[in-house]
Amino acid sequence: MKTIRKVTILLIFFIGIIGVAPQKATAQVSVSFQLFYDNLSPYGNWIDNSDYGYVWVPNVSRGFTPYGTNGYWVYADVGWTWVSNYSWGWAPFHYGRWFYDSYYGWVWVPDTNWGPAWVTWRYYDGYYGWAAIGPGISLSLAYSSGYNVPRDHWVFVREGDFGRRNISNYYVNTTNNITIINNSTVINNLRTDRVTQGQYNAGPDRNDVKRRSKADFAQVNLKERNNPGQSMSGNELQLYRPRVEKGGNDGRRPAPAKVMKQNEVKPINERRSVAQPQREIKREREPQMNPPSRQPENRGRDIQQQRNEEMKKQREGQRANEQRANEQRANEQKIQQRANEQRAIEQRANEQKILRRENEPVQRQNVPVPEQRDLKTPPRQEKPIQQDNIPQMRRPEIPQQQGNNERMRTVKERPERGRNKRN
Repeated sequence: MKTIRKVTILLIFFIGIIGVAPQKATAQVSVSFQLFYDNLSPYGNWIDNSDYGYVWVPNVSRGFTPYGTNGYWVYADVGWTWVSNYSWGWAPFHYGRWFYDSYYGWVWVPDTNWGPAWVTWRYYDGYYGWAAIGPGISLSLAYSSGYNVPRDHWVFVREGDFGRRNISNYYVNTTNNITIINNSTVINNLRTDRVTQGQYNAGPDRNDVKRRSKADFAQVNLKERNNPGQSMSGNELQLYRPRVEKGGNDGRRPAPAKVMKQNEVKPINERRSVAQPQREIKREREPQMNPPSRQPENRGRDIQQQRNEEMKKQREGQRANEQRANEQRANEQKIQQRANEQRAIEQRANEQKILRRENEPVQRQNVPVPEQRDLKTPPRQEKPIQQDNIPQMRRPEIPQQQGNNERMRTVKERPERGRNKRN
């Protein structure tokens, strides 16, 4: 009986181990930024940035462009996913953001959210394009027409070349980017991650790409792996995408083992190409597509060199634009100053006119001035002479006087008349 009990207990124990092991393999592991600091140190330098904290500068050639160099696009169940041939590509192309520094070149800023690719998408009349999203840019702004990215940060290809595994050989010359960008529309295909509940842009619609490129793209199944890295086998892409937190579980602040100073890192102009230790990625057979309509594969280096020269010209153009802007601001300040002086002169002239007007009564003392009456006492009112009243007063007297005179005359004449009769 004791032997049976021991065997039963051992069987239960082994069954429990077997049942728990798959759950650990499929569950999403939680890690801190320390994972990035430790795993990316062999492939670049960590520096302390005043704006973003610890950032990573990869040891790459001067022609490196995130989501443009040494990689390609595949369509997975989460949308268009960037598959990098760099062994460290599982982290910087699916977490965090990129920005370009004039001294270091392209610099990566860690973040916690995972995505198939943190890029903004555009389409214009037979061209697909994408560009890395900068740090601190919200998704609502990044996937809108108001988000402006330098033209040389964009990568455009013809719609018939999108989806190729050697897509870097078909990039459109950056001199045409301005025309394409000004006439393009933003591809806003937001989705929500089922695990992290975070949003991302899945890129162009798969059916539209198939119709325009006249090629069929088999959907790749995305599977999580338990250790840092990536691998592609057949129709399955295995990626390490743990749940990342900024702080550690032990309460200590994550930090790189070695932080480089600026004078310890070579500037991008002096940096030579460094061969990256890469893990070979097995690829499925590339689908049959249209023959290339432009640059052959052996011109890849010339393309990168041309892009470097264009970036240099653009930086010089930006400096010239800044200088012209400063001169324009100085001229505007001079014009504003002159306008202020002119307004001050006009204001003083108006004040002098007002003073002269106020002093005019004092200067004209010899001119007869109307009698000034006290406003408190009402003015004396004189009765106007009514000419019509004078004859009205005399008219009744004249006939009366005349009547009396006649009477007097008649009285006086009567005796005369009698006398005459007598005579």
